[in-house]
Amino acid sequence: MNCNICGAPTELAFRTRILGKYDAAYLRCTACGFIQVEAPHWLDEAYSSAVAEIDLGPINRALIGSRLVENLILACFDPNARYVDWGGGYGVFTRMMRDLGYDFYWADRYCENLFAKPFEADPSQRYELLTAFELFEHLVDPLAEIEQMLTLAPNIFFSTLLVPPNVQPNWWYFLPETGQHIALYTREALEEIARRFGLHLSSDGVNNHLLSRAPISPRVFRTMVRDGRLAAVVRRVLRRRAGKTTLLEKDFEAVSGLRLVSAPREVSETPVNR
Repeated sequence: MNCNICGAPTELAFRTRILGKYDAAYLRCTACGFIQVEAPHWLDEAYSSAVAEIDLGPINRALIGSRLVENLILACFDPNARYVDWGGGYGVFTRMMRDLGYDFYWADRYCENLFAKPFEADPSQRYELLTAFELFEHLVDPLAEIEQMLTLAPNIFFSTLLVPPNVQPNWWYFLPETGQHIALYTREALEEIARRFGLHLSSDGVNNHLLSRAPISPRVFRTMVRDGRLAAVVRRVLRRRAGKTTLLEKDFEAVSGLRLVSAPREVSETPVNR
């Protein structure tokens, strides 16, 4: 079986049990190091629920992700543009970004959106940046899915944990208990993806990555996605300069048809529902 990223031959990395009952082979690319699962025939069963029971991180990912994405938008993109979250799930992240004042929408073929339902992405529109949190490791055909993403936006910011050197079969991120993590990436695999689509890769070398049409300063990228004190200071300055205010009241009026008498207010870095 050839690599789903670069097309080079693969070799057996190890075998394990998926969902506690299916034997599966994990194959490693001999060129780019990408790891894929051979013939994942159990996916319908694995996705009987859109969010796995042992996935306890959706809220935490949205909290952290909203800060990282705001950092990145303010430093590298147009804060007044339209944005889309691919695999938007229940819509927590989209709602948080709109609460912060960013015109965010969502796209998801599998999960019912609960918190941002009126803001589904229009496939005929173009967006400045597409976000995809903890999604790339779920892709059966990564190149085809990325091609679909690029029909919506020319830039993709995504999170997925890179395969560590000399990875062992007991690495927790394989998650055979869920049967959903079937594509694991090395930096070399991400560089090959960027090359194939004529994009520039920025990465913190661990979990946060950007495929962009224009090159981004590696120093700026690492500073903003690490979300340390410097990023927080820069975020406050750039946010004030961009004049960002919450879209919460505006969205309420659009959805309900009612008009609020209070003026839009500035929100804190972590949005809190009123």
